Amino acid sequence: MARYGQTYKTAWWRGCCRRRARHWTCRAPGRRERIDTGALAREALAIAAGEPVNAGAHRWTPAARLEAVIVTAAMDEASRSGWCREQGLYPADLDAWKQAAIAGLGEPAAASAMDARQDRRRVKELERELHRKDKALAETAALLVLSKKLSAVFHVGEDA
Repeated sequence: MARYGQTYKTAWWRGCCRRRARHWTCRAPGRRERIDTGALAREALAIAAGEPVNAGAHRWTPAARLEAVIVTAAMDEASRSGWCREQGLYPADLDAWKQAAIAGLGEPAAASAMDARQDRRRVKELERELHRKDKALAETAALLVLSKKLSAVFHVGEDA
């Protein structure tokens, strides 16, 4: 059977529902479009229940995905396929989840070490800049104090 995207299926279902109002059944259009009648029945039930059509892998939480990968890791191909059919998944979904779990385990540690090194470098740079500005501020304060003392001694600005 052919595989169609969700946009096409939604448009097709809308058209099918309009045709059904004119006493069409979905079997004839389904055969014409080479869509499995069992899949049509499942999708019709999902629509009637208010669920999204072909929710499949989209309804799984990340924790449930990891659990599914762990549960199916020790299974052979036949039992794994049977488990996938029971759960409404494709084995390719499990493979993708497994690859995502493996990728998630290795990369963050290397990235965080590099980020920590860059953060330390930035902190040192900012501390050097702060120390330089503190020195400049102390020098400016000292000059201000000296200028006030000088003006007090010589009465600069007053006519004597």
